[in-house]
Amino acid sequence: MAQKESFARVLTRKDVLALAFGAMIGWGWVVLAGTWVESAGSIGAMLAFLIGSIVVIFVGLTYAELTPAMPKAGGEFVFSFRAMGITPSFICGWILALGYTSVVAFEAVALPTVVEYLIPDYKHGYLWTVAGWDVYASWALVGIIGSIILTIINYVGIKPAAFLQGVLTLLIAVVGIMLMTGALFNGNPGYMEPLFVGGIKGIFVVLIMTPFMFVGFDVIPQAAEEMNIPFKSIGKILLLSIFLAALWYIMVIFSVSVALTEQQMHASKLPTADAMAALFKGGWAAKLLILGGIGGIITSWNSFFVGASRVIFAMARAKLLPDFLGQLHPRFKTPGNAILLVGVLSTLAPLLGRKMLVWLVDAGSLATIVAWTMVAISFLILRYREPEMERPFRVSYGKPVGFLAVIFSLALVFLYLPGSPAALVWPYEWLIFLGWCALGVVFYFWARSSHAQTTAIMQELLQAEK
Repeated sequence: MAQKESFARVLTRKDVLALAFGAMIGWGWVVLAGTWVESAGSIGAMLAFLIGSIVVIFVGLTYAELTPAMPKAGGEFVFSFRAMGITPSFICGWILALGYTSVVAFEAVALPTVVEYLIPDYKHGYLWTVAGWDVYASWALVGIIGSIILTIINYVGIKPAAFLQGVLTLLIAVVGIMLMTGALFNGNPGYMEPLFVGGIKGIFVVLIMTPFMFVGFDVIPQAAEEMNIPFKSIGKILLLSIFLAALWYIMVIFSVSVALTEQQMHASKLPTADAMAALFKGGWAAKLLILGGIGGIITSWNSFFVGASRVIFAMARAKLLPDFLGQLHPRFKTPGNAILLVGVLSTLAPLLGRKMLVWLVDAGSLATIVAWTMVAISFLILRYREPEMERPFRVSYGKPVGFLAVIFSLALVFLYLPGSPAALVWPYEWLIFLGWCALGVVFYFWARSSHAQTTAIMQELLQAEK
């Protein structure tokens, strides 16, 4: 059944690292670095990201152990099936599909938004207004063309997608190293004042933003069946990607802090780009950094394209979604129909405008963190119930790590609930989240007659070659 089709195992260590790191480094570091510094101070903002990265590392440790132990497309969906059965695994997979698809859709809107910084006033051909946002034909066309190109690249093979990811991740790295080197040699440490703003409260304001900045390492399990590396290496690469992302964000905050005065930062629309211009004394440097930011949009877009299509494929392969979404392309060895579905959603996204997509991605952020929680719970259950399970990468002090991962994940979930600082906006974001859950209930009961077959397929997958 499940083993009649197989992915092409072509991804190298560099491909996997670029997939995860590129997913985490999007456009936010270009736009938000100034906000982080203004909210918590230079040292306060860096401390917030350090704390945030520690929280994420505990969750990452559970992923690092489970992914090489169950290297199957669908990742979290597979982990939760082994630990808790069909219903929790459906919930985990379905909610993760929202999280990944929301980012894919958002990046299709982020691209034309960023192009405005390079080509001002390029918006022409007013179409309509959605949630107070005017949608223009020329603006939407940039996102639509980008989406179509990315869909084609993903459709024809994971290797072309990985090549694009590698090239653009290298571009981001070069631009980032330039920024950080310029800060070390040309920055003014006096500009870092105030070091703290608002004390603990200021740090907390930035801390609640950090989980969304680190979303992306969890894409690695989705491509596990396409990796041509020792399974033990998967866990190491996953943790390395989180470490590099944490270092990246902390160094970007430092670079902006020493490049711009408090007044300059407050007046800037793109603090990181203006910091680059100040450090190298030229507008060309700002444009180069914006190009690096565009590279970040595409790498994040590409990674979550892989993640969204694989989790949808995995659920369809298990007979929990329509069969046609669980088919591999006979030539390209990609989940072609799942990719086309994600591509259609991505291509339509720019027509909805930016405001609607912000609501979608906020709802998707909560969905992703719920999935993190379910993975941490699965990790703990399997540590107690299957202590002898083969674990190519075994986390030391697994049970304490698991408990902390569950606690930290639940704490992040509570941040999105009513009354919390990052609570979803009522009614818009909650309607998206709850509406997706309601649609999931429909699919769950639609597939209920296939649950025995689902169990057989998943057991076959878990017993297959590790």
